[in-house]
Amino acid sequence: MRASVFRENVVVITGASRGVGRAMARQLAEQGAWLALAARDVEQLQTVARECCERGARAIAIPTDVAEQAQCRNLIEQTAREFGKIDTLINNAAFGMWVKFEEIETPAFFEQLIRVNYLGSVYCTFYALPCLKQARGRLVAVSSLAGKTGVPFRSGYAASKHALGGFCESLRVELMESGVTVTLAFPDFVATEIRARNVGKDGKPLGVSPAREEKFMSAEECARRIVRGVARREREIIMTPRGRWIALGKLIAPALVDRLARRAIERGH
Repeated sequence: MRASVFRENVVVITGASRGVGRAMARQLAEQGAWLALAARDVEQLQTVARECCERGARAIAIPTDVAEQAQCRNLIEQTAREFGKIDTLINNAAFGMWVKFEEIETPAFFEQLIRVNYLGSVYCTFYALPCLKQARGRLVAVSSLAGKTGVPFRSGYAASKHALGGFCESLRVELMESGVTVTLAFPDFVATEIRARNVGKDGKPLGVSPAREEKFMSAEECARRIVRGVARREREIIMTPRGRWIALGKLIAPALVDRLARRAIERGH
């Protein structure tokens, strides 16, 4: 069997304590990656690090709030000190919302959406880029289909993911001669406990998922597709027929894409 490209590949994963981030960490551990795992939940993050070590990886937990630039710098610097290099950065940390814009009580949480979902990736990328260039490595961002087209009830989230996409696509052009590849992943609905942490009209977590998660892709399958695409240095990872149709539909039938986006939210899947 051909050796995994991730064997002894130093991978930084933000948002690694739950959901797709945790699933990616476990799968990369089985391929022999050396992992630096970042999230705010210290206890859960340490649990994931232990799980990865049990699968044969080297793994360290670095508690990090990506909304804070200094903590992103610490994440990257601590990883480089521990492993001596950084080969892959996976910007995965994010949170969402589920409420009509006209119903929110205050738009203050929009700033936090931008700080976590967009600026957190900017900060981590800024500090990791010299290492990535030295390694001719991989820069990865986990976006969403909401980063391809506007989605009702998710205006602030969609805005943050559109910003992330524009940032990564610009970097891809800038880095064309560097050997660093840029991959954007666009999951559709994914069944994770994180969805219950979507904020509502008061900016506080809903506590329950507003969608029908039994019809969603599992976090493990989503992670598997991302890991495979990152290994191949794919430009984009689009995981469902709906996702693949959106890009074409935006060009030839944009009004239909809007109606389909509304229907998907109304049906909860």
